[in-house]
This record gives sequence, structure tokens and C-alpha cells, in this order.
Amino acid sequence: MGEKFYVIIKIDGEYAYLREVDKGEESDVFVALYLLPMGVTVGSKLRSQFFEYELIN
Repeated sequence: MGEKFYVIIKIDGEYAYLREVDKGEESDVFVALYLLPMGVTVGSKLRSQFFEYELIN
């Protein structure tokens, strides 16, 4: 699985909604916040590879 880039578009309770960069709404996914790096907020940019997320702001 190759690397993908996401931006957080919404945080709702214990989940963050991510949108793949340069793709539309069809690429939206939601991920449990505990799987994401500390300090993420709406608008944070993430790099994902092998289901590990890295904050790239």
C-alpha cells in the first residue's frame, strides 16, 4: 500500500473525518482519533502509509 495524503475535515466525538488530498468527497474516510498523532485538529494534514499516520503541518 502506497502513501496517501489526507486533510482532516471534521472531528466528531472520538472520530476524525479525513479527505484524501486532490480527491473529492468519495475519498472521505473516518478514523478513530486514538490512531492519529496527538494534536491533530480540523485542517491538519496527514501522511498515511501502512495504516500509520504522521502529522505533516
